[in-house]
Amino acid sequence: MSNQTVAKTRSGAWFYAILPLAVASGIFFIDTFTKLDIAIAVLYVVVVLVSAGFLNRKGVLAVGGICMFLAVLSYLIVHGNMEPGSPAIRCVISLCVIAITTFLTVTNQKATQELSSQAALLDLTHDAIFVRDMHDVITYWSAGAEELYGWRREEAIGRRATELLNTRFPIAREAIDEQLRSTDRWQGELGHRTRDGRELTVTSRWSLQRDERGRLVATMETNSDITEHKRAEDQLHQARSQLSHVNRVATLGELTASIAHEVNQPLAAVVTNGEACLRWLSRDEPELGEVQLSVERMISNGRRASEVVARLRALARKDVPQRVELDLNDIVDDVLPLVEREIFRHRIKLVVDLASPAPRVLGDRIQLQQVLLNLVVNAIQAMATTRNGPRTLTVVSNTRLDDSGGKIATLKVGDTGPGIAPEAADRLFTAFYTTKTDGMGMGLSICRSIIEAHGGRIAAAPRPEGGACFVLELPLLEGVHA
Repeated sequence: MSNQTVAKTRSGAWFYAILPLAVASGIFFIDTFTKLDIAIAVLYVVVVLVSAGFLNRKGVLAVGGICMFLAVLSYLIVHGNMEPGSPAIRCVISLCVIAITTFLTVTNQKATQELSSQAALLDLTHDAIFVRDMHDVITYWSAGAEELYGWRREEAIGRRATELLNTRFPIAREAIDEQLRSTDRWQGELGHRTRDGRELTVTSRWSLQRDERGRLVATMETNSDITEHKRAEDQLHQARSQLSHVNRVATLGELTASIAHEVNQPLAAVVTNGEACLRWLSRDEPELGEVQLSVERMISNGRRASEVVARLRALARKDVPQRVELDLNDIVDDVLPLVEREIFRHRIKLVVDLASPAPRVLGDRIQLQQVLLNLVVNAIQAMATTRNGPRTLTVVSNTRLDDSGGKIATLKVGDTGPGIAPEAADRLFTAFYTTKTDGMGMGLSICRSIIEAHGGRIAAAPRPEGGACFVLELPLLEGVHA
């Protein structure tokens, strides 16, 4: 601090110290040496109020005591030899007013100091804390907010928070305000911009303040910077998507024979129907009805081949996951044709029991297809080593209510293979754990990640009749029959 600044500070302190003394002296002079027939001593309350700005509790009490002493002294000088009358009453009233003012000033000073201490505690936190009134105007700005956003307190106070921080909301602002008014709380992620133009992602907690009559007064907002955390989360999600894509491609590679069969079958049917069509046209009297039927079958089989290729391209494609409303039974219908050849080659009996009406969920079609494909392929491979006993693959969709009454869509994949070894039960969904000699150990781990990202869960258990059963559970869309 410069010498000039120190000099100004000292001169200001002396001014505030001399001012109450000067005012008190002036009031004493007027009360003592003038003949005004009014309670001049009441004006001592001004001295008490002024002193509260720079004195502590004891100092204010001392000033109040001095003012009361001066009021009594002035009365004794002027009216000490007279019988008690209206001057005495005015003196008593003045003393009461000075005493009450001193008490209220000390009480208010204590409350103000407590609030200042609490505000100072808020400045100790690294979180950005600010208060805004019901018009979104900032009335308090913490040191943490200064550090995070770059605006000093005097620059931020009086500005509209949404405009100052260029706030981006995850949902409509009206919906947030409605929840805030109904619960006095809101929490979520917001996008903000700092003074130097950096984009931030913060987790924000809002608390609504009401007065004693329940009227809305202000909102305190506490923000924590999670920009780096979100960036790391996005990178992890990207890596997980890449690994999921590799797993899908590897699974499709294992099903090369089945895929070739699934594509060749409609193509062979197209050729057969085309040859039949030519024979019907080569007759002396062409059978146009049979020709039309052959062409219609060619078109149907061509579309079937096209759908198979489209499903394969979708599974092999590296896309960003997209959540849409899905029919869980359609997922089953998309996957089973891809393993039809493997089921036939290993002489496996397929039992499909799909719920009606079909359970509808919100999810990414390709990711859910990948989960089901992994489970079905694992079941087929488990039963391929079974020498004796039946080989049955069961796929069942259903709906149920959970313990809290929520609606759950379920999809079960069961087999009659060797089952799950007790030592493997706890590690089944652990990354890189596998019981296959040529396995990567990522299939079930990826399945769990996908299902949990959809808000569901996946579990595995041995079947009483032998084999294993994997159960997928996903939240059922509201309004769907259960």
